[in-house]
Amino acid sequence: MTYIKTPVKGMRDFLPKEMELREYVLNVMKETYENFGFELIGTPTVEHIENLSNNQGGENEKLIFKILKRGEKLENANLADLTTLVDSGLRYDLTVPLARMYANNMQNLNYPFRAFQIGYSYRAERPQKGRYRELMQCDLDILGEKTNLAEIEMIIAVVTFLKKLDFKEFKIKINDRRILKAMVDYAEIPSAMIDEVLISLDKFDKIGKEGVEQELKENGLKETSINKYLTKAMENKTDLKTFCQNLPIDQSVVQNLEEIIENVNENVNATIVFDPTLVRGMGYYTGPIFEIMADNFPSAIGGGGRYDEMIAKFSNKEVPACGFSIGFERLILLLEERAYQIAQPKEKICYLLKKETSAEEKAKVINIANKMRQQNKIVKIVVKSKNYKYQKETLTNDNYQIIEEW
Repeated sequence: MTYIKTPVKGMRDFLPKEMELREYVLNVMKETYENFGFELIGTPTVEHIENLSNNQGGENEKLIFKILKRGEKLENANLADLTTLVDSGLRYDLTVPLARMYANNMQNLNYPFRAFQIGYSYRAERPQKGRYRELMQCDLDILGEKTNLAEIEMIIAVVTFLKKLDFKEFKIKINDRRILKAMVDYAEIPSAMIDEVLISLDKFDKIGKEGVEQELKENGLKETSINKYLTKAMENKTDLKTFCQNLPIDQSVVQNLEEIIENVNENVNATIVFDPTLVRGMGYYTGPIFEIMADNFPSAIGGGGRYDEMIAKFSNKEVPACGFSIGFERLILLLEERAYQIAQPKEKICYLLKKETSAEEKAKVINIANKMRQQNKIVKIVVKSKNYKYQKETLTNDNYQIIEEW
């Protein structure tokens, strides 16, 4: 058998320098979110297939890594029916597992419950820049808060975190699923086709108006409805109140979005704008939705929204919910492209020993190193290699102070 030294397609190995940046960013994130009162939780990577295949995950449900039944259950499965061979899958996001976990434990949790979760998700898609099959996700969620305080607090928390990483040029787009539904009704499109319409509109940034128009025609929509719908979608994106004037929508929805925009602008000085073409792909969103865009990067580096109906699917109890997910892999890619330098709070020292160093001298160095480690310094002891020049160069590049007295 031949061994393969490269990772599986869409997966990656991380070298020390890469892990150093990743861990630094995660620590900044944890510290920031804890300051906002969010509590760290964890859920399994493997989830029930019924939970993953519930028509709530949008396009991601086509990308599930499915797991076969094991042992006797697999032997007794109907091999002619592929659906009977699978009982679980790798999660494609952190929201579905969170909803299940909360429904199973809500009696033991604070209400409202502020959670943040960090973990890998998996999607069987075509890998490309900033998009992988194994991806780290970092989610904020507030469960049990009916008001827009949830959206405001989460957006401010995420912006605060990004500013700690020296991000200055980014924009927050915001919309509401109820406005999207009103646009469909305004264009006299059958309600049964809303999913197809929103899936096409969600691709607006990638395929443009012409591409969306073509997809809607292929889905059988009348040309008059398509023209009315797209003309409305292309109206002034920043004037929320004017945009919604002739839509069949309750004005409380508009007022709710205006309050979110005003509070975010007042507290973090961020650019936050209404965008009627913003959809978010997940079918479980019920109210406000939002995304963060960074300059010189084509895709959103974070996004989320309100999903008030999901918890009830697990518990038969209605619980308002809102979440915000950071695209951690894209964020790291942006930092690497900017040659971001992390703070180096610890002193790094390396003792380089000669091969002929005596046992007594080696013991002395080990003793010194351990005392320095107790002072919260990074200290390692290394024997000089044959390629001493390269060894010293790599240590220097890693910011080590080299001591060669032995």
